[in-house]
Amino acid sequence: MSGSRNDQFYFRLPANHIALGELLMEDHLFYDVPESWHIVITDIQNSTGAVGDGMHETVNLIATGSIVTVLNIAFKAGITVPFFFGGDGGTFIIPDSIVTKVMQGLHRYQQNTRENFALELRIGAMPVANVYREGYSLKVSKLRVSERFSIPVVLGEGLYFAEKKIKGGQAGIAYESDPDHELDLSGMQCRWDKIEPPGSDQEVVTLLVMAEEGPRQSEKFAGVMQLIEEIYGPLAKRQPISVPRLIWKSTFKKVEIEMLAKKGKANLLGVFASWFGSLFGYVYFRTSYGKNYLNTLVEMSDTLVMDGKINTVITGTARQRAILQEALDAMEQKGQILYGLHVSKESVMSCYVRDLKDGHVHFVDGAEGGYTKAAGVLKQKLKRLNS
Repeated sequence: MSGSRNDQFYFRLPANHIALGELLMEDHLFYDVPESWHIVITDIQNSTGAVGDGMHETVNLIATGSIVTVLNIAFKAGITVPFFFGGDGGTFIIPDSIVTKVMQGLHRYQQNTRENFALELRIGAMPVANVYREGYSLKVSKLRVSERFSIPVVLGEGLYFAEKKIKGGQAGIAYESDPDHELDLSGMQCRWDKIEPPGSDQEVVTLLVMAEEGPRQSEKFAGVMQLIEEIYGPLAKRQPISVPRLIWKSTFKKVEIEMLAKKGKANLLGVFASWFGSLFGYVYFRTSYGKNYLNTLVEMSDTLVMDGKINTVITGTARQRAILQEALDAMEQKGQILYGLHVSKESVMSCYVRDLKDGHVHFVDGAEGGYTKAAGVLKQKLKRLNS
């Protein structure tokens, strides 16, 4: 555990065990991120085109790898950081003490991605102090969604502002690359097959919702979450991941792609050895320990992300979705929100497994690039609004 009190800012935040809608209305439970911290952004350039070319699983894998890169560095430093999965990348809020190591690690991973997948992973960092200087806010709280799993909840447009600047190449901090930096993606796993919803005649909805910064941002988000809960039920009921639908699919191709992301190379012997080792999963998941892991896997699936906007993957019927869209359209017409939505028949999941007990988290997206396609819809609405 890092000795710096500043480094432990997020770790020390209380985990609030209340409904998200309630938390959003309790301003005193949100805290300003320290000025000395940094926002780090990763995303794949032209991820929409890559998804359109059928590379959605590779896009998810690369996004997961960027998150694992940062989390392993933070873990070794004894620091807990808030992070947000976005389908084609990740967002992190990290202390100054590890920003250089994080950027060096991501730079090495960026090279790996370029060389092995012909995709460009954009990376950048901005001091939180810059966000405040431009008049944007960045407040964070912690929500306990289950006994084992808590997520960060962010209000304000600070992350959105940093993302726009970094993606536009207009901001960032200088750092020295380290050619000897050893990439550590231990714990990354992407061996699950596409996952059907836990019921008949159901679909998977990937939803993004934005609202302008200000005193009513939290109120609008709370209204959207209330709608979702009224239509789909609580988080556990709208969860697209269920144990009976999980299929462990460790093909040679999956193993090869995973090895390329982790090590930058894959030979036949290494792929076979890794594939043979993965057969352990078929046996393990039938033991009492394995069944317990699968249950906690569902509990620790990251299907709700709050990074200054709502990002969520939910399951339900087409009728439920139609009711939700009608309500969201009404809010959008009043200028309260903007939203993007994508519908698929399955979800996909990638994982970070540090240990099989409590040290794992599972990143969920709609199949065929749910978050990327929902973001594309949202971007078009933003363009029309700005023009």
